[in-house]
Amino acid sequence: MSRLPLDQVDAFVTAARLGNLTRAAERMNLTVSALSHRMRLLEQRLGHRLLARGPRGVELTPDGQRLFDAIAGPLATIEHALRHATVRGDNTVTLSLIPSMATAWLVPRLPAFLAQFPELALNLQSSIHVVDFEREPVDLALRLGGGQWSGVRAELLFDESIVPVASPGLVERLGTPAPDQLAHWPLLGDPADRWKDWFARFGGLPPERYVARFDDTETLHQAAVQGIGVALARWTLAEPLVRAGRLQPLAQERMQAGFGHYLVYPERSLSHAGFATVREWLLDQAAGTRG
Repeated sequence: MSRLPLDQVDAFVTAARLGNLTRAAERMNLTVSALSHRMRLLEQRLGHRLLARGPRGVELTPDGQRLFDAIAGPLATIEHALRHATVRGDNTVTLSLIPSMATAWLVPRLPAFLAQFPELALNLQSSIHVVDFEREPVDLALRLGGGQWSGVRAELLFDESIVPVASPGLVERLGTPAPDQLAHWPLLGDPADRWKDWFARFGGLPPERYVARFDDTETLHQAAVQGIGVALARWTLAEPLVRAGRLQPLAQERMQAGFGHYLVYPERSLSHAGFATVREWLLDQAAGTRG
């Protein structure tokens, strides 16, 4: 048998570790079909199934488990050695962040960054998966949460806040409500169901039912833009829509969301000159942002 291609072996190990083909494909920057193709080629070479689809993803077959136990450790050792042997220029910095944060907060600021630091190459990885600094050549990331992540440094950029917003057309039809009158408006259910917290603070009772419910913040905001109802929006993502005149805040006050936006990076990034420049620039941009 000819030597096995490492791309097929890596696809197998990544899928086995994550137990999910979609997440494995995202980790490897592949489509699911491309990753599945590599898996099929590997299984054809070996002559037996390695992964089986289960109710919550993919599971190792007995043959797959024996192969994984034999190669996962050595492969991790090789990856670690290559990662630390690779020389990366100080003028190239890789930043990971979720797509919504890239679109609403970072991309509008990029022209100023590029004008100020033309010698730097900033590689953006826009993905919903949490970057694994041990396995991926990423220098820093923007994360949303409470700031408690093991094995990395985390610096608060700014806190997130929430505020009810609606389309100008909806406001024109219904007027501007007081905070405790919002229960009588068509409300859109938000992913975290924060309306209860809003009414507990500002008065009034949440409605028995929402016009529609959403489990994705960006879709929720777009529903508000279309005039379907009032969204309890994350201000960082809603602010560009407000500036563009597509949404209108319905309250002067905002409520703290209980989480913030953090700059996260591994210890190794501290020796990267380009990282230091990008870090300082992000902290400076965050200083002018009120979540």
